[in-house]
Amino acid sequence: MKTVDLRSDTVTQPTAAMRAAMMAAPLGDDVFGDDPTVNALQERIAALTGKEAALFMPSGTQSNLCGILAHCGRGDEYIVGQLAHTYRYEGGGAAVFGSVQPQPLTQDAQGRMQLADIAAAIKPDDPHFARTRLLCLENTWNGQVMPDVYLQGATALAREKGLNTHLDGARVFNAAVASAAPGQGAFERLREIADHFDSLSVCFSKGLGAPVGSALCGSHELIERARRLRKMAGGGLRQAGLLAACALHALDHHVERLAEDHANARRLADGLGGIEGLTVKSASTNIVFVDVAEGRGPALLDYLKAHGVLATGLIGLRFVTHLDVDAAGVDHAVTTVRRFFAEAPGADVARARTGPY
Repeated sequence: MKTVDLRSDTVTQPTAAMRAAMMAAPLGDDVFGDDPTVNALQERIAALTGKEAALFMPSGTQSNLCGILAHCGRGDEYIVGQLAHTYRYEGGGAAVFGSVQPQPLTQDAQGRMQLADIAAAIKPDDPHFARTRLLCLENTWNGQVMPDVYLQGATALAREKGLNTHLDGARVFNAAVASAAPGQGAFERLREIADHFDSLSVCFSKGLGAPVGSALCGSHELIERARRLRKMAGGGLRQAGLLAACALHALDHHVERLAEDHANARRLADGLGGIEGLTVKSASTNIVFVDVAEGRGPALLDYLKAHGVLATGLIGLRFVTHLDVDAAGVDHAVTTVRRFFAEAPGADVARARTGPY
């Protein structure tokens, strides 16, 4: 059986139809603003998110960076979760490149900062303090959909206090599909989520299966500032329509099918449930976290890899379903995990590793 790669939804390969769309795309030079496929993608995603404009970016990290720096100047700060991607996992870019100070706050298990903590973290207008300019949130959070009531409350508080708001929407399409009301389309739901924020970054290379690319969406003024920042960050690409064509194809064909990934994640969580030594934390979308008792996570990861299943172990064990994993692949992963515990139940840790696995 082929390797079942559950490390991330970023590992997908372009489909044959996506490759055909790439090769057929009309091209120009995006730095000059005349790549028609890039322009079409930017217009499309701006309209879908209800924003005035959008800017195609090579990565979500660059999209978030340019978004934060377009909102904030040197000596400003943004309020963000202690474990949020824009704070913890993007190399400190806003501080390093923009002299923008992050103000990280504690989050609960659903990724929410308390509104009282947000309010208390906003600095007074005094030269002793950085100027608080921006609130950053994330949706989904570890595979969980952020509730609308929280998004509304947090962004309303930010507006009341004179802050702008930005959403790291790396998997916001998953959030839209998972939380759409009966009869509601994913794009309609996406617009509802986006309406809470002044800007948002959306990713095409995760659940949607494109090989590269994200987009920053916001006002005309913000996007023009971000365009200059993108150039400075090395993100001004030339015939980028080759990549934009993949994203357009994904918007046409890979959004509603995210429900299949969510169903496979539930299948995985259900299959792992009841295994002694595992605690399964099923998410509402395409990510399943598993805690492994007695420090056996590294040994389980090695066993899975030896039997054709890949996962990651930075925060417990993480399995991510996606376009290139079907039900048979999920079942193989479940069978392999069960075999590991059956062959050596309660065995001592084979070897220790330093740091998180």
